[in-house]
Amino acid sequence: MDDESIKAIVKEIAPLIIARAPGKIFQLAGASLAIDFGLRDAGYLFISVEPALARVYLIKRRVRDLEKQSKTPTQFAQAAKKELAQTRLVSVKKDSADRILWLAFAGEDDLGNEKTRALVAQLTGRSANLLLLNDRNQIIQTLRPSSIAGQRIGDIYHSSNTSQPNRPKEQSDLLKLIDSGEFSGASEAADRYFTALLTEKENAARVATARAEFRKKISQQQKLLKQLERDLRQHANPEQHKRIGDLLLANLSTARRDGERVTLIDYFADDASTIAVEVDQNLSLQEEAARRFARYSRSKRAIAQIESRIELRRKQLRELQAKQEQLEKALSEPPADRDPQPGSPLGVVDAGGLSSSAQRTADNSPALRRWDHTPLLSSEAALAGDRKTITAKRIPGTRRYASSDGFEILVGRTSKDNDYLTLKIARPNDLWLHAADYGGSHVVIRRPTRKEVPHQTIIEAAQLAAWFSQAKKDPKVDVHYTER
Repeated sequence: MDDESIKAIVKEIAPLIIARAPGKIFQLAGASLAIDFGLRDAGYLFISVEPALARVYLIKRRVRDLEKQSKTPTQFAQAAKKELAQTRLVSVKKDSADRILWLAFAGEDDLGNEKTRALVAQLTGRSANLLLLNDRNQIIQTLRPSSIAGQRIGDIYHSSNTSQPNRPKEQSDLLKLIDSGEFSGASEAADRYFTALLTEKENAARVATARAEFRKKISQQQKLLKQLERDLRQHANPEQHKRIGDLLLANLSTARRDGERVTLIDYFADDASTIAVEVDQNLSLQEEAARRFARYSRSKRAIAQIESRIELRRKQLRELQAKQEQLEKALSEPPADRDPQPGSPLGVVDAGGLSSSAQRTADNSPALRRWDHTPLLSSEAALAGDRKTITAKRIPGTRRYASSDGFEILVGRTSKDNDYLTLKIARPNDLWLHAADYGGSHVVIRRPTRKEVPHQTIIEAAQLAAWFSQAKKDPKVDVHYTER
């Protein structure tokens, strides 16, 4: 977060939260928390000291969503709750020398004595931290562990950088957004900016994971192919073993043995020349012939099996390479022209409008029918135009729907049901959906064949994923989907 954007945030939030008492503290992540100042419409003060994305602004969230997203309170959150009890915020100031925010509190302790405390939010990259200070500026607790002198628990606080912050020659993207006038205030602009940035990072991470997974699987298939080809070479020319076995039996009375060297008349040659073969001195010619015939039989069987496995591996390798090319092609398209395909490793569907425009549950959607009440066409029958219905089979822990195209859609009820649905019920060809950045139900589109799932079915499944998530009331929801 740049210096000028922090100034804009401070200017906006100071008159809103000064003179207010801090309430509940929500631990949203290891280095992020939200503080309730009883603002109602203005929301909660959000502070994150993640080194890569240190930031502060007001966020508008439902309390139940914050509670669902909250983690176990850290020692810092517990200490802040204790030390800031019975206090009110008296000032919010930005350090003129750096991206450091001071929140000063004053109140009384349990004995009625005056006490002052301070929260110092360092939004300074690698040294980013949130520190709780007593009335002597001594550090009581830190949100992130620190080994920097003056920023460790028990130290008298001083910042690590007292130089003037670098002033960018041009406005940052965040500041441009704040100054654009498109939002009600600096906090709303910052919230939108960082939400989009985090979504982009998450998508980039998913893409990187997908790429790495493809590289790993392709490499595995190539190694297996090389090993199978080596095995095939070891079993090359099995007819030679049968030929030697036949000659050994034909030369029982004429063979000449010299140690492990046996000279045989080659009756298969036109001139009946002699050949020499290696035979274990402990084996008779009959035993060696039997061993050669056994190797011939094993090699014949092995060649058939290995060739079959090679063909299977080559097919799987071609499929992986095709999917890899599909992913790279999709990523190379301009965002405005990109249309996520259901078979691609990563897709994002905009499921917005389900609740805000219609204000109805997914159970009552005209495009979706509850399996429990309406017979559903099987996917194969729907794709073939067959109107015969199939008998519904109940799956515990799931809601079941029929898409307008006749595909079965399953929705998990609880987190345990989500795991069961995703790991046990869903098959590799099925499509899996989940609301981005929010907790919610796992949604699976059953796909018995590898035929493409219609776009309308994906939209309807995305609406279900959005509705059965913590973003249920949001006007616009991103939904990730991928092959199971």
